[in-house]
Amino acid sequence: MTQPRTEATRTKVGLTALAIALVALVALTFLPTPYVIQKPGPVYNTLGTALDADGEEIPLIQIDDAETFPTEGALDLTTVQVVGSRERPVSWFELALAWVDSSKAVVPIESVFPEGVTREQREQRNSMLMVDSQHEATAAALRQLGEEVPATISVVEVLEDGASAGLLEADDQITEIDGVAVSDMDALRAKIQEAEGKAVALTVVRDDEEQTVTVTPQKREANGTTTWLIGVTLMLEYEFPIDVTLQLNNVGGPSAGLMFALGIIDVLTPGELNGGETVAGTGTINGLGDVGPIGGIRQKLYGARDAGATYFFAPEANCAEVVGHVPDGLQVVKTATLDDALDALEVIAEGGDVADLPTCTAAAK
Repeated sequence: MTQPRTEATRTKVGLTALAIALVALVALTFLPTPYVIQKPGPVYNTLGTALDADGEEIPLIQIDDAETFPTEGALDLTTVQVVGSRERPVSWFELALAWVDSSKAVVPIESVFPEGVTREQREQRNSMLMVDSQHEATAAALRQLGEEVPATISVVEVLEDGASAGLLEADDQITEIDGVAVSDMDALRAKIQEAEGKAVALTVVRDDEEQTVTVTPQKREANGTTTWLIGVTLMLEYEFPIDVTLQLNNVGGPSAGLMFALGIIDVLTPGELNGGETVAGTGTINGLGDVGPIGGIRQKLYGARDAGATYFFAPEANCAEVVGHVPDGLQVVKTATLDDALDALEVIAEGGDVADLPTCTAAAK
């Protein structure tokens, strides 16, 4: 016959169970997770200075062979900082803190650090995107100011198993498709999609000689969408009439394009484009002045507000992520083109009715 447990025995068992549970909870809290945290990153004034490779402070925008003008205030480009990686994953404790912080986002690690892509490869790609962004911004700004900026589509890489393998080569310059002249990527892509898998004739310049190659695009289906690809990486090469250098180390990706373009225009024109205000923003841009979507918009909103911005240019395509997440003290201006941003800056600079500036609304989503 067993004896009933005494009160002391029950207390001891309860404390032991509680201790085990606490140890398990603490251990779980600090275990690695398959997520990373996105938070507001540094903000850079395109009208200000930056550090060069030697650590010396120089103008972020440097322009030679053209008259430049003094500027005031700020045209801030915003960034996102990623906490965590495959080598150094964040803990559940860090994740819990980020989940309750409206300025941060928790995203799957795969979306930032894809399997099979090394950190070096990722950084190299982001650096290339930044360089492309600077070229596109310069082209958009100079064209806005009435300058002629010729462009050529160049082949950077030919995929080994792609449709152009053995047909196109790196450094080829594509000038026509099916007899129609092309000088921007969107026009080339549109013609390829219109062919719907039928062979297209590409006129290219190789080693200063013009020739025609016939490529049959390959079909790719993803998320219910069919895309036709010729299996190459392309880049627009511009001939700039003015030497523009954008100095920004340790920042990658294409999202600074819009603010670069605005900064260049401000430096090249008399007066203060921003009226001396602190204006921030984000968005890709192409040489035609079209503004495209970016990642981390909510983190950039908070980064801009914390840096003192009053106005923020947000790509129209990001409006769904903006609505309901604008920090107090910041006015968002919906932007689809460089002209949109310039029109808004004119209102801001002249002290106009900023309440009428286009913004992201639930209907705009």
